[in-house]
Amino acid sequence: MPRRKKPAADKALELNLEDLSEQSEAEAVTEPKAGAPKGDSSIFDLKTDSGHIDQMFSDWFLDYASYVILERAVPHANDGLKPVQRRILHSMRELEDGRYNKVANLIGNTMKYHPHGDASIGDALVQLGQKDLLIDMQGNWGNTLTGDSAAAPRYIEARLSKFALEIAFNPKTTNWLASYDGRNKEPETLPMKFPLLLAQGAEGIAVGLACKILPHNFNELLEGSIALLRKQTPTIRPDFPSGGIADDSDYNNGQRGGRVKVRARIETRKKNCLAVTELPFGKTTTSLIDSILAANDKGKIKIARVEDNTADRVEILIFLPAGADPETTEQGLYAFTDCEISVSTNICVIENEKPHFFSAADLLYLATEKTRELLKRELEIQLAELQEKWHFSSLEKIFIEKRIYRRIEEETTWEDVIATVEAGLKPYRKQLRRAITHDDILRLLEIKIKRISKFDTLRADELIKTLEEEIVETEKNLKYLTRYAIKWFKELQKKYHKGRERRTELTTFEKVVAQDVVVANETLYVDRKEGFVGTSMKKDETVCKCSALSDVIVINQEGKLTVSKVSEKAFFGKNILHIDLFNRAEPNALTYCMIYRDGKTGPVLAKHFTIGGITRDKEYDLTKEKPGSRVFYLSAYPTETGSPDAVKVNLKPAPRLRKTEEEVHFKDITIRGRSSGGNIVTKHSVRNAVRLPKSAQ
Repeated sequence: MPRRKKPAADKALELNLEDLSEQSEAEAVTEPKAGAPKGDSSIFDLKTDSGHIDQMFSDWFLDYASYVILERAVPHANDGLKPVQRRILHSMRELEDGRYNKVANLIGNTMKYHPHGDASIGDALVQLGQKDLLIDMQGNWGNTLTGDSAAAPRYIEARLSKFALEIAFNPKTTNWLASYDGRNKEPETLPMKFPLLLAQGAEGIAVGLACKILPHNFNELLEGSIALLRKQTPTIRPDFPSGGIADDSDYNNGQRGGRVKVRARIETRKKNCLAVTELPFGKTTTSLIDSILAANDKGKIKIARVEDNTADRVEILIFLPAGADPETTEQGLYAFTDCEISVSTNICVIENEKPHFFSAADLLYLATEKTRELLKRELEIQLAELQEKWHFSSLEKIFIEKRIYRRIEEETTWEDVIATVEAGLKPYRKQLRRAITHDDILRLLEIKIKRISKFDTLRADELIKTLEEEIVETEKNLKYLTRYAIKWFKELQKKYHKGRERRTELTTFEKVVAQDVVVANETLYVDRKEGFVGTSMKKDETVCKCSALSDVIVINQEGKLTVSKVSEKAFFGKNILHIDLFNRAEPNALTYCMIYRDGKTGPVLAKHFTIGGITRDKEYDLTKEKPGSRVFYLSAYPTETGSPDAVKVNLKPAPRLRKTEEEVHFKDITIRGRSSGGNIVTKHSVRNAVRLPKSAQ
């Protein structure tokens, strides 16, 4: 598909605006509609043709969306590059002379191919250079650890790395297209002989489409390509340039829906000092420190101060206040700051002029097969060139040794000269590998006399022998192409593997539960009679220490149960009987003993139950939901280690009532859920219920 010279949406917009203008002028002279005000033209008819307008905008949107996806945001599967990156590399190859070029000069030259301004080219060039794979940099190119930006393009320099020159360029195997203005030629895709997209990673957002490819380890990718060529199944896993610790158990081979949890590497330097030495992927020291300070301000963690000593290596020192536990603080950093993040994956690339979704293994396979095909084409081109060189060297030797050049001395016309040479070579055709062409004769006739006079037969024979050996070797490589590709990958790894060891430690770790590590730096208060609970009610009854993430459970005298997040002050209903912190991870950690009256005149029941799962801020009724129900007794004990209560229920005096009290032993009552009704204790009126002392139980 030919490259667009200009965004189709812009072009369509110009054409249709011109059409609208011409149509408006034409319609302005037509007669107005019946009933229309005098002077009102039918130019408004066009605006009522909503179908036509809808179709126009639909076409424009689709053209623009297609352009952004194919030409701006999503990398190509063949070379792993976006168009701007490809044009930058092509421009740098065009200027390549072994020396550094000013980045400003590279940007200006790239604008011949990328008509979107110097800012977009400069940003893409800096990002490409910071990946430290294809570009050798000189000067201040910024710091990916701290987030510092690069110096101005006029101050920094760049050139292609030796690695880039070896894997990314070969004009003989490149398909060329005209640039946007038709003055130059640019590559459709570079002949990339390496899984660059998986090595560098990529990220882009197009119209309704996003791409997120995580970087992988250089050496592991080459080993994976070798394994594929050997018909084995490799396992490739992400490796981030910033290091850190990663859990890729949900990576899903890089497909949509996959996620990788990444943590900063944190060390305990002293009793009251933690040090961050490696960052999570995509974070800088500035953003990480900001998240730490924000968590401290919200009271989720407690720190004294933070120092950033990052230069070539990350070093963020976190000093703790006296009495703080380093291990708990470390877990709090993972729970409440960017020291632990989750990175989503979505491998989307362009192939055959369409976006496709792949897995990381699929992408490695495509890159490996592409490399194998490029090596085959290079060998075929090399073989053809060697055979052509052997043919002419042999032809030249015959032409000079057999003195055929002397036979043309007496010829008077050019046609006779060519015929004489052709006749002189005819007896030796069987010594050659192909037929002698008219162009071959013309090349022989261009040989200078000085070269003929200095012709060395032994040297010519040695050259022909060398060419024959190279032809045999090239034919062998073509015959055993897979073996040759494996050897090529091994040589590539041998030359460039230093300094590209794995940086990210792969492991598995459980998610840190925020409630378990948050600092309990608040105090919870309660006004039982009026039914208010909060952290700002310092004149009321103290309940316990809590944190901003804690949940509080409240049960009032009407048997209403509510679980809510701790706040400064909230109403839970008058006459609170029970208040405590609620552990959502273990809702059945406590077992409750309750005695209540069912309605105003109903029987009194004993209920032995656990809470179970609940919804925050939803009110639950622990009674049978009859109006006038009242709780006489309520207590809770640890389910695993505690023991149930024994309670004495005092009855109200009444005529012919012989027994004025009842004893309830909750150990004899089966533990049920919160919605159970309970066991009947008495149908008489109850005055109160009190817990029996241990001696009486």
